[in-house]
Amino acid sequence: MELRHLEYFVAVAEELSFTRAAQRLHVVQSGVSSVIAALERELGAALFDRDRHAVALTEAGRALLPEARATLAAARAAADAVAETAAGLRGTLSVGTMISTGAVDVPGLLGRFHETHPAVLVRLRTLPGGTVDLARAVADGRLDLALLSLPGEPPPGIKVQQLAQEPMVLICAPRHRLAGSLSAPVEALGEEDFIDFPVGWGTRAIVDRAFAAAGIDRQVTFEVADYATAAGLVSNGLGVAFVPASAATGLDGVAHVPVASRGADPPALIWRIQVATAASRRPSAAARAFLNELRYLLPK
Repeated sequence: MELRHLEYFVAVAEELSFTRAAQRLHVVQSGVSSVIAALERELGAALFDRDRHAVALTEAGRALLPEARATLAAARAAADAVAETAAGLRGTLSVGTMISTGAVDVPGLLGRFHETHPAVLVRLRTLPGGTVDLARAVADGRLDLALLSLPGEPPPGIKVQQLAQEPMVLICAPRHRLAGSLSAPVEALGEEDFIDFPVGWGTRAIVDRAFAAAGIDRQVTFEVADYATAAGLVSNGLGVAFVPASAATGLDGVAHVPVASRGADPPALIWRIQVATAASRRPSAAARAFLNELRYLLPK
């Protein structure tokens, strides 16, 4: 078994298409098919179910995928270690991020990193499932690290360090009954319609936990994927929304109201920005250098 075999296997597993995998690898499709067939013969098991319309992992393929990713990551780390001593830092770094990172200046961070390590190719990705998808991608090796927001303990397979935190605020239409209030207790919001972000996003989990702890059911009427759309719906009287305080300052046409709670021990509506890495894999040289750029943001 060669590393090339595992690289081709991972490409097909992630693309679920031999054609797209070949395009990604810059090889002909027949070459990908031949390598996968050879790997299946060597392992004595089919790795993919194939028909004219779809490609899917078999049980054996699903078992191989995390091990293949870990092996390729270890090989890249070994090559990076040699390159780091021989000719400066090189390689590829996959970084996941949320649509907003508050006080963490991602463009500035990437600019400093590129200036210091110009031979490292950084791939920055957002994922539709927000924090949940980012955490899963770090755990299974699709991302080297990610900036995310977990309201509780990290899931298995990752470890996190906190970079910053800030309160969440309620945004409402200027004519809303709460506009101009000094605070909006969570317990007083049960009858409101809410604009919120998809399940899996860190901000959604924070709000869901707070309302569950207060024993309040809330109605999420609209789900959106960016703050500007949320603000547009709010300003037109279609509901209220919770957003991080830093995001609220850039939204026009809405009123900002701090959040309070009358409960004895509810979860605070605090948005935490964290950096996540895999718990069981040593970060690559490029990932370690990137994390080093974040050192001044870490709690002292």
